[in-house]
Amino acid sequence: MRTSQGTPEPSSAREAVVPVRTPYRLDLSAVVLRRLSSNVVDVFDGGVYRRLLGDPLQPTLLSVAQHAPDAVTVRFDGPAADRYDATAVVERALGTDVDLSAFYRGAQHFPWLERIAEGALGVKPPRYPSLWEAVVNAVVYQQVSIHAAGAILRRVIERYGVPREIGDLRLYPFPAARTLLDADPPELRDLGLSVNKINSLKAVAAAIEDRSLDEETLTLLETPDLLAALVEHKGIGPWTAAVIALRGFGRLDVFPMNDSGAAASLRKLSGDPTVQPEPVIAALVPQQGMLYYHLLIGRLVERGEVAL
Repeated sequence: MRTSQGTPEPSSAREAVVPVRTPYRLDLSAVVLRRLSSNVVDVFDGGVYRRLLGDPLQPTLLSVAQHAPDAVTVRFDGPAADRYDATAVVERALGTDVDLSAFYRGAQHFPWLERIAEGALGVKPPRYPSLWEAVVNAVVYQQVSIHAAGAILRRVIERYGVPREIGDLRLYPFPAARTLLDADPPELRDLGLSVNKINSLKAVAAAIEDRSLDEETLTLLETPDLLAALVEHKGIGPWTAAVIALRGFGRLDVFPMNDSGAAASLRKLSGDPTVQPEPVIAALVPQQGMLYYHLLIGRLVERGEVAL
């Protein structure tokens, strides 16, 4: 692994084979984690999922491949390779241990959703590696299209992250909370962030730095209490809190309501322009959050970006 300047970094390596709960598909789980192929933090080349973990200045490279239906091979390369628990990392990042029986039972009530679920059988719910990364993604994606948000976030990451070269791939570490807390607001504005989003991200970064927003504490809360705790912070409303709970804490018992993209996808994929989300969500409880990921997959299939 080299920096963008081509300097080799000292490295140790560790590899492990981790069992997964079947059915499991690494490719689709990586796709819903990434959202877009333009994602430069979470990279999937069709066979191996990669990202940088830990210290942005001395990151560890995570590589995950699936060579068997019931296991994935996990490799860490970098100065902190020995610090990571392979099972814990892939269970969080790629949902390898999640049982989705409840979702599949609920999906049977809707032929259009059952078709998507059958085609995407094996997709599991991913999670970001930190509360900070979950918050940044949720805030940046507020009230803009998925592609516009992806482009803005990519510019921010490329501006503040030092890229690493792995063969022909270039990966970026996710900028730390302190980095964006210290970033110049006019520069962030030039990258495409609104004033409100800049203020929100800086407020959350400060709260994470002083531990008034603490992931370990929030993890212990039941989902309603987690959502209530999140909305106490500047820039985190009900939709944003739901996205953070789903994508940051793996709470499948939430669905981000009032999501215009999800509503449009629901109408298009169901073939019913009058469809309402509430009956669909009610039928999928307690794993209604998986609807979010299946709507995303459905959109990507419609656009020809994913083949099931």
